[in-house]
Amino acid sequence: MDAQIHRRPLDEAAINASLSPYWRVSVVDLTGSTQSDLAKIPELHSGEVLATEYQSAGRGRLDRNFEATPMSALLFSMYVHINRPKESWGWLPLLAAQSLRESLSELDSRVEISLKWPNDLLIHDKKVAGLLCESHGQGVIIGVGLNVAMDTVELPVSTATSLMLQEFGELDRNKILVNFLHKFRKDLNKWDSEGSESFIDNYRQHSATLGLEVRVELPDGRILHSTAVDLSLTGELKLASGESVMAGDVIHLR
Repeated sequence: MDAQIHRRPLDEAAINASLSPYWRVSVVDLTGSTQSDLAKIPELHSGEVLATEYQSAGRGRLDRNFEATPMSALLFSMYVHINRPKESWGWLPLLAAQSLRESLSELDSRVEISLKWPNDLLIHDKKVAGLLCESHGQGVIIGVGLNVAMDTVELPVSTATSLMLQEFGELDRNKILVNFLHKFRKDLNKWDSEGSESFIDNYRQHSATLGLEVRVELPDGRILHSTAVDLSLTGELKLASGESVMAGDVIHLR
């Protein structure tokens, strides 16, 4: 498949025309990191979204850097104000990942997408998207990187994939972004009023992590080996060994 024919520019005007006034989307051709750029805005308002065709210093979890060929990925960050107590914010990465998974499934239900704790999306055990959540004032900046029209040679690692390689039925990044923002706004409102109790069963159902033996590399350097058995209402991964993990790099073991 020729990836170039699927690499059309993001259309800022068309995107905003398709969204409620809550969302305000800006598109730039090039930036170092949409996540860092949003954080630098002095008076950041809920619903601000910054998308880019290319970023040279994109940041993932644990400060990993990544790059993608221009217009081959959907790369954006958004700021949302949170009304719930901060002790409940641990569910936000999972909520955003759930919203992305479901919004993609609405566009093509044939392709099965699963959730790797805390906030990666997998297709056939290969990573197609990753999210990054960082607290900022009374809210959170959420960064999203979704591999859309990337060819095999352009992928950073052999354990990654793209929507194009998985023959996903919709590769228009404009439509994908609009559909996600619609879905995430609805889910965020529901989570604000009802909490994670309304989402945890759905996450369990689509989790690629629960039930597997995992290796967890913690931020302090410790390594845990156990079976992932459940989630807490604040987003922690519960292990059969009795530990609960709030942050860490999870490797699925076979």
